[in-house]
Amino acid sequence: MKVPIQITISLKEGILDPEARAIQHALADLGFPTERLSSARLFFITVEALTEEAALAQAQQMCERLLANPVIHRYAVEVAR
Repeated sequence: MKVPIQITISLKEGILDPEARAIQHALADLGFPTERLSSARLFFITVEALTEEAALAQAQQMCERLLANPVIHRYAVEVAR
């Protein structure tokens, strides 16, 4: 069966996020001050698997082997609804 997966990858706490910092400054310049801002990458992937659990396991392997750097990233994998 085809299983739609959503993967969110973000920086761990304490890791500098220059993109988010630049956006935060730009928003403040436009009159939208924010207390906190961070960036993340969002992937929507459809995989072929026998079960949702197997699809989630595949997506987790994708993160561990390519999409995320475990030293600086955290990730969340879920079935997209």
